[in-house]
Amino acid sequence: MDKKEVTIYDIARQLGLSPSTISKGLNGHPTISQKTQRKIAATAENMGYRFNTFAANLRKNKTNTIGLIVPRLNSLFVSQVIAGIEKATNNAGYNLIISQSLEHMEKEVRNVKTMLSNRVDGLLVSLAEDTTNFDHFEIFKEKNIPLLFFDRIPFGHNFPSVSINNEVAGYQVTRHLIEQGAKNIVHITGNQLRNVYADRYAGFRKAIEEAGLPLTDEQLIISELSEAAGIEAASAIIELEADAVFVSNDICAASLMNEIQRRGFKVPDDILFAGFNNDMISRNVYPPLTTVDYPGFEMGELAAKSMLSHLNNQSDINLTENIIIKSSLVVRESSLRR
Repeated sequence: MDKKEVTIYDIARQLGLSPSTISKGLNGHPTISQKTQRKIAATAENMGYRFNTFAANLRKNKTNTIGLIVPRLNSLFVSQVIAGIEKATNNAGYNLIISQSLEHMEKEVRNVKTMLSNRVDGLLVSLAEDTTNFDHFEIFKEKNIPLLFFDRIPFGHNFPSVSINNEVAGYQVTRHLIEQGAKNIVHITGNQLRNVYADRYAGFRKAIEEAGLPLTDEQLIISELSEAAGIEAASAIIELEADAVFVSNDICAASLMNEIQRRGFKVPDDILFAGFNNDMISRNVYPPLTTVDYPGFEMGELAAKSMLSHLNNQSDINLTENIIIKSSLVVRESSLRR
């Protein structure tokens, strides 16, 4: 038979105090002396009382929980972002509910509804690949629940967000390849609905045009940026006679570079390579891969701290449209002409 749950009434009987005094003492109410609070706490612990934080927070219309929606969990960058978010939320005594959209808007909509049902105090979001409208987020605005986007943020909306300047980063990578003598550069990237990929392409295009180099539709390859997509792209790179490739993530870039070398081409002598994110694979592939250091941990920590600051009435995230954090070009052997 299950042991009966200890209640504040049991503690009240044990101490000869009223239930309301016990309740106030457990919640640290200023009308209860420190001595009595310590006595109540010690008795509650000895009796095996479990304080119902969830119920107490509901009465305060607060759950001390932040929701997080990401496109996929199987990404080193996303895991770094989550680590940064968890560090900030754990230090502040908040719980984190994590879900993934699996790159589909339909799943993202369901995730948003689930977060609402779980009464999260705030929501952090990185958009799915195919999200075309943002109506499902409006309920958070209507209910005055803070919402903050990071990395993949909405075009043309004034939602608060945290990101890097992807256009500048794309320009820096492409400019570096041009300075190394590249004249026929191919850019492999993701769905242009997402700011991260559209902006990197804009930077790529700007550098190409500034250098007076030719630019054709064939030089832009849209893919899912997976390891398999990298292998598949090899034939197109060879057919286009590209002398440099800029890929919007490291895993696809490393996979493509390996396949190109397997087919007899030399890197960087025949083809220069650059990726994006500074994932572990960029340092462990041969030759080491030039990339962009995208500080995922710092982004996650900053996004969470901005949300927590808003929830604690220390600042208003709605007054800041977009927080830009710094990225940097990391030049390695894959893009250096010998």
